[in-house]
Amino acid sequence: MSKGGCHCGKVRWEAKGPSNVNATKCNCSNCSMRGNINFTIPSKNFKLLETSQDFITTYTFGTHTAKHTFCKVCGITSFYVPRFDPDGVALIVNCVDPGTLKHIEVKHVDGKNWEKIFGDGAHQEVKH
Repeated sequence: MSKGGCHCGKVRWEAKGPSNVNATKCNCSNCSMRGNINFTIPSKNFKLLETSQDFITTYTFGTHTAKHTFCKVCGITSFYVPRFDPDGVALIVNCVDPGTLKHIEVKHVDGKNWEKIFGDGAHQEVKH
């Protein structure tokens, strides 16, 4: 069980997932600006804690498949719904509580050329 959240602590969550993860670093416009490195778990294994929902807002663009959630107070995205797996939740590696993850392997993904690489489909086999 992992726990994590945003910088100010208003958004907190827990997730069932592995302690050894294959994470993704994407170069799309949004991920590259945020320095996003994430790994994805099934949404059924993710739970927001206490009043976290009250402090979340969401940004979408392009196909509006990805739901980029962030804290209304500190602006940190600690998780989001990724375009390649709209039934999952992408957890930001640096927002997982220290000591939870034992090993992180990072794979680079060319999100700048999404349609060229993945086609028009939203759900792709880029599982982590």
